[in-house]
Amino acid sequence: MRLVHATCLAALALLAACSGMDGQVPKAQSATGQDSAYTLTILHINDHHSHLDDVTVPLVLDTGGGRRERVQVSAGGFARLASAMKELAAQSHGSALKIHAGDAVTGTLYYSLTDGQADADLMNTVCFDAMTLGNHEFDHGDSALRRFIDRLHGGKCQTPVLSANVRFGPGSALNPARAPGLVQPSVIVERNGRRIGLVGITVADKTLNSSRPDPGTTFLDEAASAQAEIDALHRQGVDIIVLQTHYGYGADLALARRLRGVDAIVGGDSHTLLGPASLKNHGLTPIGPYPTRVTDLDGKLVCVVQAGQYANVVGELALRFDNAGRLLSCEGRPHILIGDDFRRATGAQALSDQEKQAVRADIERSGVLRLTRPDPDAVKALAPHKDHKHEYGSVVVARTEETLCARRVPGPRGDRSRSGQGDACNNSLRVVRHGGDIQQLVAQAYLEQARSYFDADIALINAGGVRIDLPAGPLIVLDVHTLLPFKNTLVQLKISGSMLKEVLESAVGAALGPTPSTGAYPYAAGMRWRVDASQAPGQRLSGLEVMQDGRYVPLDLDRNYSVATIDFIADGKDHYTAFARLHDDQRVDVGLDATQLFLDYAQEMARSGRTLRLLPPSQYSTREFLAAPGP
Repeated sequence: MRLVHATCLAALALLAACSGMDGQVPKAQSATGQDSAYTLTILHINDHHSHLDDVTVPLVLDTGGGRRERVQVSAGGFARLASAMKELAAQSHGSALKIHAGDAVTGTLYYSLTDGQADADLMNTVCFDAMTLGNHEFDHGDSALRRFIDRLHGGKCQTPVLSANVRFGPGSALNPARAPGLVQPSVIVERNGRRIGLVGITVADKTLNSSRPDPGTTFLDEAASAQAEIDALHRQGVDIIVLQTHYGYGADLALARRLRGVDAIVGGDSHTLLGPASLKNHGLTPIGPYPTRVTDLDGKLVCVVQAGQYANVVGELALRFDNAGRLLSCEGRPHILIGDDFRRATGAQALSDQEKQAVRADIERSGVLRLTRPDPDAVKALAPHKDHKHEYGSVVVARTEETLCARRVPGPRGDRSRSGQGDACNNSLRVVRHGGDIQQLVAQAYLEQARSYFDADIALINAGGVRIDLPAGPLIVLDVHTLLPFKNTLVQLKISGSMLKEVLESAVGAALGPTPSTGAYPYAAGMRWRVDASQAPGQRLSGLEVMQDGRYVPLDLDRNYSVATIDFIADGKDHYTAFARLHDDQRVDVGLDATQLFLDYAQEMARSGRTLRLLPPSQYSTREFLAAPGP
């Protein structure tokens, strides 16, 4: 398997401007100054997105004599994650809570083939104490979410599913009248005689605009809902509160400052790696310290954590309280889960025994890289699903000539959190200037494939619909389904240039907003533009051009264009809101599977003797990206 998209190699640089990220807020002290009487350990993951297999990632490691070089090693995988969870829980002497902060499903062929059964089976080898609903839990509607929860509860664990700010519509399969207690706002658990309240929060706007909850299902304000549930738990005598959010790291920092009575926020959604700055020595770029310490409305300590993505990291947070339940301090670390199959990144040569010994010592010194063997029970649970996936997904359909980097938002502070190649892609001048190579190639593939069915001028996609890098080498069916995991279909839109500009401004505005929905950032084939992030919303795009007769000409605001896109965007989702206003005669649902379109494109390339490769910079839709002033 070549799907190198490990979260430990990603970063969310656009959040770097958030205050409170330096972790220098003084630790809270109890009124009496006494030592802590109680320690609570939280083990947590988020955004595993059906990534159940391990992957191969490059790390920079000491191979002896202080010589640091790129070394390939297996990383993550849910069986390795389950093993780490069990080992760390055993070391906590009964004080550990196990939390999943959302987006368990949608992302690989495992979900597409099993409709969530594989994820449920693997999660039940861990037995999480609670799971928060993420936005992607709603990708296929409330009924699909109900089926997943039923599967999750089909095992012995009965993991509580939480969201305090969701309100399921009257026709929803999860409306309390049909599914009482299946989704709860909070749950109270006990550890070593102490009661702990766990409150779930789901990102509201992003879920409504970037997923597909049923009509009538709504999401309330995150902060107001969290505070109401915290207050309700306090009235029940619960004095230790952990907020588990699917809201994003930057949003969590801001949320902590708006609340009273919360001790820790265990988050997800932004796929953020936190940890020591020394991780840079290993080719990793953490966004902030683990934990990040901020203060609430009353000046009390709140500890904020997140654990990357794709089952590659387990966060371990230790909260220390006094006898009155007041938080004294917090410490912890991310455990980046790796194997011991070390090979040089160049030439894939095995390391000598002496070099392996040096590498192991370097890993031990890191304090965060964790050599972990897969859990046998989890391996057994995964086996039948893996056989099914392998049979379907292992067929080679094409070759990639060079690594095609994934990137949502261009610019030096763009969303860097989805690349599995780490700084090799994140710091690429091409990627910083123009955005994701693979997003651009998918848009190009859709344009070329769509022209077999209708006269398309432009193809338009959202960055978040494209999920991984494609490294150089053979491309298999599984890679394509992991790259494009959503059940989208091809749509033709007949729209004016003015509406096209309106939609692009809306999508760029959402991606660059104060709580960025980075997946909305647009990529187009047959069209290009400039972005100035320092300008006001609605005025950030300039130099819009459309390819016509082999050359780019200015976008005509009064002319109608034929746009190939996916039904998700055509429905007005992910901040492409203006498309929802279109009349029936402006939209044609072609109905072709969008993932299959790219698969067909790759196969046609292979049949003609061509490889998938980088497009010329002149064809990237973001011709130039000017970042807003800031650190």
